[in-house]
Formats: sequence, C-alpha cells, structure tokens
Amino acid sequence: MTTAPGRRSSTFTRLLRHGFTDPSAAERFLDAPAVAAVRADPLLLDALGATADPDLALRGLVRLAEAQEDEGERRIFLDTLVTAKPLRDRLLGVLGASEALGDHLARHPGDWRVLATYESADLHPGVSEFEQVLAAAAAAADPVALRVAYRRCLLAIAARDVCGTTGVAETAAELADLATATLRAALAIAEAAAPEDAAACRLAVIAMGKCGGHELNYVSDVDVIFVGDVPEGAGDADETAAVRAATRLASHLMRICSETTVEGAIWPVDANLRPEGRNGPLVRTLSSHLAYYERWAKTWEFQALLKARPVAGDAALGAAYQEAVAPLVWQAAERDHFVPDVQEMRRRVVATIPAGQAEREIKLGPGGLRDVEFAVQLLQLVHGRSDASLHSGTTLDALAALAAGGYVGRRDAAQLDEAYRFLRTVEHRIQLHRLRRTHLMPDDEADLRRLGRSIGLRTDPVAELNRAWKQHVAVVRRLHEKLFYRPLLDAVAQLAPGETRLSAKAAGQRLEALGYADPVAALRHLEALSSGVSRKAAIQRTLLPVLLGWFADSADPDAGLLGFRKVSDALGKTPWYLRLLRDEGAAAENLARVLSAGRLAPDLLLRAPEAVALLGDPEGLAPRGRAALEAEIVAAVGRADTAEGGVAVARGVRRRELFRTAAADIVGSYGTEDSPAEGDHGALVDRVGTALTALNAATVAGALRAAVRERWGDTLPTRFAVIGMGRFGGQELAYGSDADVLFVHEPREGVDEHEAAVAASAVVTEIRRLLQVPTADPPLLIDADLRPEGKSGPLVRTLASYAAYYRRWSLVWESQALLRAAPMAGDADLGTRFVELIDPLRYPARGLSEDDVREIRRLKARMETERLPRGTDPNLHAKLGRGGLTDVEWTVQLIQMRHAHEVQGLRTTRTRAALAAAREAGLIDPEAAATLDEAWVLATRVRNGAMLVRGRPGDTFPSDSRDLAAVGRYLGYGPGRVGEMLDDYRRATRRARTVMEEIFYGYEAP
Repeated sequence: MTTAPGRRSSTFTRLLRHGFTDPSAAERFLDAPAVAAVRADPLLLDALGATADPDLALRGLVRLAEAQEDEGERRIFLDTLVTAKPLRDRLLGVLGASEALGDHLARHPGDWRVLATYESADLHPGVSEFEQVLAAAAAAADPVALRVAYRRCLLAIAARDVCGTTGVAETAAELADLATATLRAALAIAEAAAPEDAAACRLAVIAMGKCGGHELNYVSDVDVIFVGDVPEGAGDADETAAVRAATRLASHLMRICSETTVEGAIWPVDANLRPEGRNGPLVRTLSSHLAYYERWAKTWEFQALLKARPVAGDAALGAAYQEAVAPLVWQAAERDHFVPDVQEMRRRVVATIPAGQAEREIKLGPGGLRDVEFAVQLLQLVHGRSDASLHSGTTLDALAALAAGGYVGRRDAAQLDEAYRFLRTVEHRIQLHRLRRTHLMPDDEADLRRLGRSIGLRTDPVAELNRAWKQHVAVVRRLHEKLFYRPLLDAVAQLAPGETRLSAKAAGQRLEALGYADPVAALRHLEALSSGVSRKAAIQRTLLPVLLGWFADSADPDAGLLGFRKVSDALGKTPWYLRLLRDEGAAAENLARVLSAGRLAPDLLLRAPEAVALLGDPEGLAPRGRAALEAEIVAAVGRADTAEGGVAVARGVRRRELFRTAAADIVGSYGTEDSPAEGDHGALVDRVGTALTALNAATVAGALRAAVRERWGDTLPTRFAVIGMGRFGGQELAYGSDADVLFVHEPREGVDEHEAAVAASAVVTEIRRLLQVPTADPPLLIDADLRPEGKSGPLVRTLASYAAYYRRWSLVWESQALLRAAPMAGDADLGTRFVELIDPLRYPARGLSEDDVREIRRLKARMETERLPRGTDPNLHAKLGRGGLTDVEWTVQLIQMRHAHEVQGLRTTRTRAALAAAREAGLIDPEAAATLDEAWVLATRVRNGAMLVRGRPGDTFPSDSRDLAAVGRYLGYGPGRVGEMLDDYRRATRRARTVMEEIFYGYEAP
C-alpha cells in the first residue's frame, strides 16, 4: 500500500506524540492486512500510546490478529477490540508490558477472550476460580494442558495489574493463589498417575516463603515443605512405606511444575527449606519434623516457618503441621544469639550478591525488599511471643499490625509500606516483560523507559524512575537502621496524645533480644538521656536509635550504653559534644564501638571525656610520632613548677594518646559501615606497637627531664641515656607491657665518677617514682631486670662498665636479649655509642658456636617447663604457649644471631622485620615464614584484645564468656563464633610450633 508523503508525515508525527520510538516500523505494522479494519480508529492509537511500550504492544497486536484461526475469528476479535474498552485496555496493556505473554497469545490466539470476561479473582482462601480454570487440565492428567491453563490465568492477573485494577499487594496475593491452585492440580495429576501411591499415604504440601506469605512474584521458585503420614484409619500401617509413597507423589508434583516443554515451565518447586535442606529426606512425618525443629533447627529455619501455610493435599495433616510448629516459631526469639543470628543471615544474603550488581539489586541489595522483610520478621518474632496480632506471614499486613501495636512508628510504617509497594511493583514489571526470574534494575535505556512508563511515569520515564527508586531505597536503608530501636525511646519518652507507644514489657523484650543483659537498667539510661523537651534530649532521641544498634552489635551492649550515659553526663553541657555526634557520623559510630568493646578505652575516656573530639576528626585517630609527642611532653614539663606536676601532665598526655591508640585499634578491627574492618591485621599490630613505643619513650623522656630539672637544672653532671629492651626496644609493645630498659651514663668532663654515679642513680630512682605515683592516670612501670647481673646488679652503669662486663662476663642469653636494644631517651650520642658497643655481641662476626646454639635451646626448653603458669592450657597461652610469641621470637632471634653478620636486613629490633629479611635472604622457606608471622600477629592481637576487654594485662583468652566473646569480636569473629576462634588459634599456633621445632630445635651448628 502506498501512502502519500503528507499523510506519512502526519502519521509519523502522531506516532511520535503517542510514545512510539520507531514510527517507521509502527507505520508498517499498522499497514498490515490483519489490522486493516481498525488501523484508522483513533481510539486504538490512543490506547496503544497509553501502554508501557507502544511499539511492543502494536507488534503483539498484529501477531495476535494474524494468529486467529480464520477471517471470522479475526473479525470478532477486532470488533470486540474496538467496541469493548475494558478488553482494549487489558489486552494492549499486557502486550505493551510483556513480550512473553504476547508470545503466549500468538501461540493460543483464543485466549484473548479471558480478558473480555475476567473481572475479579477474590480468591483466597478458597482459590475456587483458579481451580475451576485448572480443573480440566488436571482431570485430563495432562501437564502440558496445565501449563497452558496456568499461563491463561497469569494473563488475566497481569491484565488487571497493568491496568491498575489491582494493587501490587492484591496482585501478589492472586499470584500466590494461582500457585496454590496449580500445586493442587499438579498433585491431582500425580495421584491420577499413581493411584496406588495416593491410596498408601497422606501427603500435605506446605507453602513457604512468598507463596506461603500470599505475596508471590510473577516468576519465582515456589518454596514448599512436604509432610507425609499413613492413611487415616490405616491402624498399624507401615509408616516407612507411606513416606516412600508420599515421596514419589511429591517428586512427580515437582517435575510437573518444573519441567520445561514447548509451553515453558510453570516454576521450579523448591523444597530446600525442609529439615536438613537438600541433604534431608524430601518427605518426613509430622513427628519427624517436630523432632528436628526441637533439637537441631537454626534460628533462620524458624524465621522461614513464619510464612508456613498448608496449600495442597491432606488438609487435616497440613493444619496439624501448622498448629504444631507455630509455638516453636514464636519461641525462637528466646534462643541464644537470636538477633545476631538473624542479622548474620541478612549479611550472608548481601554477601552472595555478585560483584557489580549490588547497586542494581531491587531485592537483596541495601535498601531493597529483603531489608524490609527482614526488619519486619525480626520485630514479629520478638514481639509476637506475647501479641498474636503480629502472626501474619504477609509482610505488609505484619507491618500494619506492628504499627497498630506501637512497635513501629506510624509515619515510619507508612513510609516503609510505600517504599515496599514501589519496589515490589518495579520487581513485578521487570519480571513480567519476559517472565524471567530477575531482581536487577535494567541498565538498558529502552528497558528503563518501558519500566518507567509501566508504573505511570510519562514525562521523563528514565529520569523519574531512577529518582523515585533512589528515594525509596534511601528511605528503606534509613528506616531499616532505626526500625528496631526507635520505639525503645518512645517507651520512655512523652508522646503526643493519641500516639501508641511500646509498653515497658515490650521494650524490655526487645532489649533482651538485642543482647542487653539488664533491660531494666538500659531503659533507665534511655529515659535519663532522652526524656524532656530540651534540645539536648531531642538530639539524643535522634542519635540513640542508631547507637543502640551499634551497641547491640558488640559483645557487651550494656557496657556500651552505660558508658555513653556517663560520657553524656560529663559532656552534656558542652555545646560541641552532641553536635559532633549528630553531624559527624563517624564520630558517633566510633564512640559506640569504643564504649562497647571492653573496659580499657572507656576507662581512659571517662577520665578525660573531652577526648571524644578525637573520634570526629578524620586525622584524629592517626598515631602521633615520637618527636611530636616528646616535644609536647618536654615543653609541658618545662612549664611545670614541680617534677611531680610536670610528670602529671606527661602522664595525662600518655592517657590521651593511649585512648587514641586503643580507639584506632578498635575501629580498625571492627570497621565502620562506610569503612569495613581492615584485612591486614599485621599492619594493625605494627601500628599499635609503634604508637605505644613512641608514647612510652616520650613519657620516659619527660620524666627524665622533670627529674633532672628538679635537682640539677638544665644539665645533669653525667650524660644519661635510657635503652629500650624487649618489646620496648623492638617497638612491639602491647597495651599491658612494662617498659623494659637499661640505664647507661657517662661522667661529663671534670666530674668525679662517684658524683656522676650518685647523680645517675638518683635520676633512675626519681624517674621510676614519678612514673608510678598513684594518680587517676595509668602508671608506666619501668623494668630493669635485663641489666647485667639482673636484679643483683646496679640499676645504672657507665658505658665503660657495660663494655667491661660484656667483654668478660656476658652470657649468650644476654647477647640474645640485646637483639632488641634501642635508645629511647636521654643523650642521643651516648645511646648511639651504646648500640655500637653491643653490635658485636648480638651480631657475632662468625655467627654462633655449637655450644651457644645448644645453650639457647636449653634455655628455651627450660622456659617452657618452668615459666608457664600452673593450670594454664599450653595451647592457648599467647606468650609462652606452643606456637606463641616466644616460640616465634626465639626462632627469629636464633636466625639473627647466626646470620646478621652477613645479612644486613637482620640487624633490626623488630621481629616481623627480621623474619621478612630472613625470608628474602633465603634463610627460611616463605611458607614457613608466613606461618610464623601469622601466629605472632594473632598471639599479639590476643594479648591486646584481652587488655582492651578486661582492662588488665593477660596472656591468654579470658575465662568469662562475655569477655571471651568481646575478644572474639576484636579478632573479627561474629556472635556465636567463639569456638571457631579458639579452633583457628590452636590451628595457627600448632602450625607455628611445627615450624619452630624444625628450625629452632633442628638447627645444626656448622
């Protein structure tokens, strides 16, 4: 057919105006003979322009018209299309939204008639209308006919959906009822195919997941559980035989629904939510189910059972199953680690999202559908114990009940309801296009345009869709964070008249479920912090919901909340404090982590609460260098009137920096929402050791300055240096470490040796006293027991005296101890000359003799038998235990003493650096080096974690269960994983011990 140019131009313009993206192709379809009778109808073009994709709708219409059996059928179809607006809207709406249903209509062109008559399903609980549609297929025992009938019903549901006749919740319920009717029909087919099996058993089909909750998607697995039993009245019938027969029926049912034919599959039937999952039997008796749930089931299984609903098969058996498991569901919140288990399940779901898809995931991504569902289910399980109104398997119904009961704020519930409906609508329309199971927002422009138009966005569909999607995702993320915690504040706050608030009992239940050991005290703290009409109380009410979540994520939520109240009481009148927490998100989260991680950091903070300011500065937790610290401390000492006053200031600086280091360590170990925990634990350990060493060195320098200034002014009669030993010299200090030192002096020119010795001895005594004077600040203990002659020798010697002693009396263990000697304070030149003096001892020119090696081994063996505390598990002692710190350090030190004279990299005081140098020099196998390094880092972190948690030094894991769990959190283990942590520690140190025995005890001197 030839079209005049003017007319073509006019038609082209009209098609563009009606939303066609390819007017040329649309003109060709309109010219098709099959639709010639209606192409000039203006109502048709208007109706096509109202669809999600006019081009797709027109193509589908032409295909359907061409597929009619004969000219008479085509005429009836086209006449009805023109005269019946309901049919026109439904048919074109489906064709413009679903390519897959267009294909179905092309294969079954008579199915358009269902759209002319289908008005309302109004199905559950009877689902009779769908059953009538599917009955013929089931009676014929024909799975293909069942698939066709299923698609015919799906067509009717989709038509009412895309035309807005039903909302998303009603559509999801109709889809679930269609699935119910299909399961019943499939079971009837299976029973007709094996009547002997049907007679030998009772079989109940329990819907789970979205089908059970009356909120099914267009394309989804249908989750089920099968329950079998002997026939009623069968007496002592063989239960095993009945279960086998039921299993055959269930398997056949699954094949009918899942197998793909020319009509496609209906949907997969997924029975993996059954006890033991895919490894368990497909069918169990009711008693077998109950035995499993009462003894073995995990928290997530009870969460899944919340949506369990009998849908097919033996109704009495299904009802008995539902009645039996319901009490178990509503007792699940009383299980240990209930909330952490649910939260961990959500985290595992997020972790399964493939890289690069998280931002497009409508269902599983942050702010997606699963966030709403998990939050609602968590609240249901906690409060449903005492409130039966919450016992709904449908998310939106449960959300409405939570709002009515005061468990969720009405405004929050309304926003969450709106976001959930939007996201489910988008998910439905994405799946409807090709009837494929997907939850990903498309990235193709044409797909986004069709999707936006399908939900009513017409001005700029793509931009409007993206904007609305991001807004709803942001709402879900925000409400997901606060949903569990905000009503706790309402329980203790004054609410507006007419507002429903969480009862004290319900608030206590929620706190208890979150892991708070003393809910009554926690409610008192919340009331003290948030009650009233002051600006301070208003800000606290904004902060506390999120803080409560962070506290609950720790091993000791009570301690976190109590610490927060104490800090707030101390700083509540300070204008910057709450503003900092409100405006600097990292500050609030960092504070919550620090306050709930143990005793050490909160104790340090509460002595000087203004240190909270460090948590809000991006650079606030970065460790300060030794030079800067020493300059600050020495300057403060210089301004003080007395030595004690100067050192008090120095110890105050040390307290502040200890808090900075501990807070940085905790935050680095726990991570934050925006910055997950670091994976390089070795870097964390090195950073802590370096920071503590710099801090203690600067503090000792300050005490030295104070002691000299008090009695001698600016100049001591003798040059004086403090040499760090052990972990101090190795820059490997832990939080609970003493400062191991040697003191060395050298008389100044013209000063009598006796006078110099008296002065040096007085300075040593005063330094030790000043650093241990009882104050609110933690003391710094000075340990000089590694000096020549040990406790029997003088505390301080001249450089010449050290030279004489080492030349004549030094033993191999003293040379080994000197491997970690380094100047820390005092006269720098004297410190350098001391190092030059000891280098030949610790790095012997020819390595070690056979006798020396034998002596070092003997000393190590003696240490293992004599120094380990009685009753201590040698496999769990971080310092002296098998594969612990001393095993690694003595191994590395033996390598250093044997080879440092020829390998420059071994001339270091740091264990890990020496180990790396030994690996690079080929002195130790890389795998063995990695094993030793891993064990050393882990053992160091155990010691640090024990000190952070208990506030006192410890070389082994705490015995208190809560403290042990807190150490586990510091080491990166979530709730309930203490056993895994101990197993991992034993495994790492066992491997290290094996390496140590091969290298240390297996060394043969040349």
